[in-house]
Order: sequence, then structure tokens, then C-alpha cells
Amino acid sequence: MTPTYARNMRIIGHTDQGGGRADGVQLMVHRGHAFVGHIFSKGFSVIDVQDPTKPTPVNYIAAPANTWSIHLQQFNDLLLVIHAKDMFAQPELADEKNYYKGKISSHGEASAEQTWSAGMAVYDVSKPAAPRQIGFMPVQGGGLHRLWYTGGRWAYASALLDGFSDYILITIDMADPTKPVLAGKYWLPGMNVAAGEVAHWPSEIGRFGLHHAIVHGDTAYGAWRDAGLVMIDVADRSRPKLITHRSWSPPFGGGTHNCLPLPDRDLLVVLDEAVLDHQEDGLKLIWLFDIRAPANPVSIATFPTPHEADYKAKGAHFGPHNIHENRPGSFVSSELIFATYQNAGVRVVDIRDPYQPVEVGALVPPPPTRLMDHRPNRACVIQSTDVFVDRNGIVYCTDYNAGLYIMEYLGG
Repeated sequence: MTPTYARNMRIIGHTDQGGGRADGVQLMVHRGHAFVGHIFSKGFSVIDVQDPTKPTPVNYIAAPANTWSIHLQQFNDLLLVIHAKDMFAQPELADEKNYYKGKISSHGEASAEQTWSAGMAVYDVSKPAAPRQIGFMPVQGGGLHRLWYTGGRWAYASALLDGFSDYILITIDMADPTKPVLAGKYWLPGMNVAAGEVAHWPSEIGRFGLHHAIVHGDTAYGAWRDAGLVMIDVADRSRPKLITHRSWSPPFGGGTHNCLPLPDRDLLVVLDEAVLDHQEDGLKLIWLFDIRAPANPVSIATFPTPHEADYKAKGAHFGPHNIHENRPGSFVSSELIFATYQNAGVRVVDIRDPYQPVEVGALVPPPPTRLMDHRPNRACVIQSTDVFVDRNGIVYCTDYNAGLYIMEYLGG
């Protein structure tokens, strides 16, 4: 397949993920198999990538009714998969502004008539082509959004629970993977509606809720959507507490999606997601923070924005969405950052000089052949979503409509 644009990268494999399920969000690669969470097809797929030039779908695990499983985490032979209300199936959320910048339907409301599955499923993937569910942790509310798990006793998730205005941080005790237990919660003041807390943040902030946190040691680095960066002390997993909160929205457009610590350099990569078409939510950036003083993180640089084409006019979302998160067992680097820029594909950025990040690789896949996205007025353009780089440097990229692309970075 011929990319629309490529520099120091090439496509080596592609699959439509089988059975008309070309949509994908988060992915993990383990034992030569990719696990891909779907957003419109629901459930998740397993793709044999032992030969990355010939990826082959080998299984599909459907989600329960009215439920999506867009995010998942794998470590060793455990796969954790979120269950949450299928937000995009709600007519009022077909307009992206209502999901990303407005209110989602379960805010602060009881879910006594819950018609979806909410919580976290645990699978044994020792035979990766045949995941076997061994546990489930239910929650009452909208469900979980995104997880962080790198083995051991503790997992972490963003959760929309009854009584809260948006997603909060929860800690999950995985001592017995067949019986995971919700152990602790953290939210910013004003979010606990059931307890009588009242919102105190500016009206310009649409989503005052956690996208997800990446945890290193006893610190959770939380991407709190339109509320920015929230660093949390999780030494006591039952009672997380605030280290610091930094927000730059307004004047910037919010949508903070990833906060990736680079511990060996005391740096933090913070990505703001582009969530509306044609940059209606403003220019979104990937920031580099100096976190030598954890209570006072300081932004020292931003990543370059793709500019070799008019991506703003191209259609759909243009701007950052996700980064490779340096998971144990995958490619780990504090100098090369892999990011998706939606209609501008995948970018590789060299941050050896933290004050002057430089793009060193890029690949924009060709347009999708059809739309999986059933929402109205969607453009038929690439929307590169998640990126995972395996220990051999092979790059895997999902898309809302175009299947799984497998690439190589050819730079030094």
C-alpha cells in the first residue's frame, strides 16, 4: 500500500482486521499477536503478527450489549479490557461537541436501570489466539475508560462512577486476578456531586475529568482532559493524594490525553488531543515538561506540528491523539517519541535536545476504503489513533476506519 506521505518510514503490513471490523482504538502486542479494541464494532480482535508483513485476524471477542471495549492493557499473560457504556451509540453524542466538550449522559446520575456492562474484564492470554476470561470487576456507573497495568498487584483506571461529574482515578487490587477489587479513588474537588460538591472550574472547561494516568513508582501522571495535568501520590493505593495540578485551558484548548514520564531525564511528555474537525478546538500540541521539582512542573518545549500539507483543510481531526507509552517489554526510549496525529498519520520526534524537539520520521497512510464511523458528516480520511512500538522497533498503528497498519521507522 502506498502512503500519502512518508519520510524515514515505510509500510510493511496491513489488515482490515477481518469481518468488516476495520475500526480500532488501543492496541497491545504480545507473543506475536496484536490485541485491538474496537470503537464501532465493539469488543476486541486478536491478530497474528508473528510475520508483521502478513498480519492475520485469528479471533474476535464480542462485547456485551450496549457496551464498548475500546481500551485494554496487557502484561505477561494477563489482558485487562474495559467495559463501558457505548457513548457514541447515544443520539445526543453523535455530535462530537457533546462528547468532548459538553456533558456525557451519566454525569452524577444513578444507573439503576443499567443496560450495559461496566467494569473491567480479565483474560488469560497464555494462548494469545484464544483469550479466556478469568475475572471481572463490576462498577456502578458509565464504566471504565482507559487502564494502566504493567504487572504486579496494582492496576489503575479512569472510571465514570455514579455520583461523580466525570471520570476519576481508581486503583485496582490485582492480588487475585480472578477477583480484582476497586481499592481507592481520587478526584479533584468539585467532582463528587453525590457528596454535595459544586463545580468551581471556569465555564470554558468542558470536560473536567480524567482520560487516564500513567504510573511510575508512586506517582500517577494524570491527563485530566480540559483540566490539564494532575500529578497524584499513590504510595497509599487506598488513599491517593494530590501532588500538583497544572492547567493551560484556557487559553489553550484542553483535551489532555497522555502524560508520559521519562524518569531517567526528569521529563514528562504531555499530549493534548485534537477532538474537533478542522482544528475547531484550536491548535493542539505535545508539550515537554521539566519535572525535576514535582510540585512545580514547567513546560520547556513543544513538538513540531506537521506542516507539509494543509491538514487543517483535509477534513476530520488534525492534531495529536496518542503516543507510544514505553511499556515494559515494548520499545522503551527517552529520546524517540512516537505519536499519532490523526489525519496527519504517525510522527517520530527526537527529543535528545529537550528544548528543541525535531521530527525525524513520518508516515501518513492512504485514505480508508470505507467508513466504519457511523456518526453523521464524517470525512473519509485517515484518522491514525493509537501507536504501539514493539521491542524490535516495529510500529503498529490503528485507525477509526482503516484497519491496522504495520510500519518500520528507518531513521538512525
